[in-house]
Amino acid sequence: MDHTSRAAQVAAVAALDEPTRRRLYDLVVRRPDPVSRDEAAEAVRLPRTTVAFHLDRLVDDGLLDVVYERRTGRSGPGAGRPAKLYRRSSRQIAVSLPDRRYELAGRLLADSLQEAETTGASPRTVLDRRARELGRELGQAAHTDPPADDPVMHALDRFGFEPRRTGTTIMLGNCPFHSLAVHQTELVCGMNLRLLQGVLDGLASTGLTARLDAAAGHCCVRITPEKK
Repeated sequence: MDHTSRAAQVAAVAALDEPTRRRLYDLVVRRPDPVSRDEAAEAVRLPRTTVAFHLDRLVDDGLLDVVYERRTGRSGPGAGRPAKLYRRSSRQIAVSLPDRRYELAGRLLADSLQEAETTGASPRTVLDRRARELGRELGQAAHTDPPADDPVMHALDRFGFEPRRTGTTIMLGNCPFHSLAVHQTELVCGMNLRLLQGVLDGLASTGLTARLDAAAGHCCVRITPEKK
């Protein structure tokens, strides 16, 4: 799952609501080569200082990258300083409400199919293993976050599951793979279950387990205390 903070992604998208910033972003992404401040100012007919401010704001928000190139074609002494140029960032920004993680599901499914074709193993068996392994990695990575009063709730919320405690049970208010689960319920819910089992494995010593228990308006998985 993408660990870029949701707040940063929302801020990046919101930055394009400002008309000048949107014009400059569109200008840069439509040009085949990186764009200088002077070129951008001429294209949008605004002062260079205004354009520089908005371009650098787009860089700060992760929408544009800066590169330095000499436009003269010369190098060495006397060639002048490289120009500051702007191009579209390679970073992918997507915001959905509720939170959806279809890229993650697509990667798991594609990698599992590739491995199954190579090894002859059952695609479902490979998918279950890979989903649990990835979940374990995500759970372990959550330990590097700032300390949380409730690490499990923090991790589930971070990954878009919208957890809600009901007594000793944690209900998940959102399925990050909703549309896929509607069309391929058994396959996707099984993948989701293994993923969440892995997250709990990675968090370690939670005393909780993930199990399938579909309920209207909730994810197909719920988190309950382990049976002793």
